[in-house]
Amino acid sequence: MELSANTLTLGFLWYLAFLFSTVCHEGAHALAGKIGGDPTAFEAGQASLNPVPHIRREPIGLVLVPLISFALYGWMMGWASAPFDPRWQRSHPRRAGWMALAGPAANFTLLVLSGIAVRIGLWAGTFRLPETFSFTSLVEATDPQRFGFAATLLSIFFVLNLILGTFNLLPVPPLDGASGIAVFLPKPAAARVLEFFHSGGMALFGLLLAWYGYGYVFRLVFPLAVRILFLRI
Repeated sequence: MELSANTLTLGFLWYLAFLFSTVCHEGAHALAGKIGGDPTAFEAGQASLNPVPHIRREPIGLVLVPLISFALYGWMMGWASAPFDPRWQRSHPRRAGWMALAGPAANFTLLVLSGIAVRIGLWAGTFRLPETFSFTSLVEATDPQRFGFAATLLSIFFVLNLILGTFNLLPVPPLDGASGIAVFLPKPAAARVLEFFHSGGMALFGLLLAWYGYGYVFRLVFPLAVRILFLRI
């Protein structure tokens, strides 16, 4: 990727959206865990919007990989994690399921909020629809010098949180959707499911399956989300 002022600005916007969205995701895990009786992540300082505890825990996933992926592909990927007490999970598997689902719920909340901001911008005449949609141009500014930054940032926030929310809901370990299944099961079955998903080797298999399978999911959810966003426009 050519290093220019526009590239650096776009990279900054991507990283701002990625870091904030990921911190909200992990912070939701920490807060839900605290409410459910496991203060491990809360006491580690992860139930806040301060990115420092999250970066300290996962510097590669939150700094190095996002920057490298942007340099190579023009968009960012990475990861973070929130600690939990395995004994608490075994004792309260359904609460652990709710803790897992809290992360994607935070991303869908950011998705809705950014969508509302986009609709307000369209209503006010600040934004307009582009000829083609992309990760960075769901809308474009009518006055690029004044509102181009906001149009790009909101577009990234919307698409990124759509990806984070739907990807993490895939029902394969170690993604949140796998643990979230426990919410819908009786306690004994939920405990067995979580034990199985956290057994050795399952995480690598699940990540490979999710990595190769998510493209099919995204090709369905992205146009659907765009249609809903711009409904009746």
